[in-house]
Amino acid sequence: MKAVVQERYGSADVLELTEIDRPVPKPNEVLVRVTAAGVNMADWHLMAGRPTIMRLFGLGFRAPKQRIRGSDVAGVVEEVGSEVTQFAPGDEVFGSADAAFAEFAVTTEKRLLPKPANVPFEQAAAVRMVGDTALKALRAGAGGELESLAGQRILVIGAAGGVGSMTVQLAKHFGATVTGVCSTEKVDFVLSMGAEDVIDYTKSRLLGTYEAIIDTAGGRTLDVLWKRLVPKGRLVIVGAEGGNAFLGLLGRSLRAAVLGPFVRSKTITLVAVETPDDLAIMRDLLASGAITAPVERTFPLSGVADAIRHLEAGRAMGKVVVVP
Repeated sequence: MKAVVQERYGSADVLELTEIDRPVPKPNEVLVRVTAAGVNMADWHLMAGRPTIMRLFGLGFRAPKQRIRGSDVAGVVEEVGSEVTQFAPGDEVFGSADAAFAEFAVTTEKRLLPKPANVPFEQAAAVRMVGDTALKALRAGAGGELESLAGQRILVIGAAGGVGSMTVQLAKHFGATVTGVCSTEKVDFVLSMGAEDVIDYTKSRLLGTYEAIIDTAGGRTLDVLWKRLVPKGRLVIVGAEGGNAFLGLLGRSLRAAVLGPFVRSKTITLVAVETPDDLAIMRDLLASGAITAPVERTFPLSGVADAIRHLEAGRAMGKVVVVP
């Protein structure tokens, strides 16, 4: 089968489309014929090995142990292991796999759900990571359950990106008043996602005060963000964007931990871990039409490097998806 493989860390130039053996599912695994695979900033971080400190935690220090990128998948079940009970060949599924930028991918059945019939494969492949992350960020920002968002003022920085645009939609759905931050060309898109107001950062500094700030972009100092929070407000730092090549945003998180006792707000650094319950929430919201997965652009399997470059450059509005 064809797959996009990397043998070393580096820019998108290290990615190569090549022929490898088709994976064989273990007894508890499902082999999926990949119809669509979502592209996330996590793919860039793992491809580049940045921030470098990540390599100390099992990723491989000099070269990646996992040679194929991609973790969000939608497709059709090709084969199942002997212990799999929830799926059969021919089922349409979506969820996560560890090597999705390929014609076939294996994953465990607990990481998949049936794809709603009214949701296209491209959209189904675009929601797992951003949905997981957005839901957890909003719970952290609300200081409780999602229903606690009702009536809160939420500022979403990086509101046009994959996580940002999903955060805007979900916050709006659960009753928050949302202000997004983005550049001029993305203002209309962020408004279409449900933001009540948009701050164009190329023309204006941050304005207003908020119960919670969800920062997916990483381009502002903690002092600037803290000033925009009400007393006991919450700043949620999402992703590893910003910071230096070694620590990424860990440096900012360490500073928040040191200074936290002396400020009137709370800062949370989010580490999103995939949760089956959250994937089920996203499935139901997508199927009902309450939210959408805005796919800005699709790329063929041979264009994975270009897809990641497009994301890295900050040009994407919503999601980018690979269609093998």
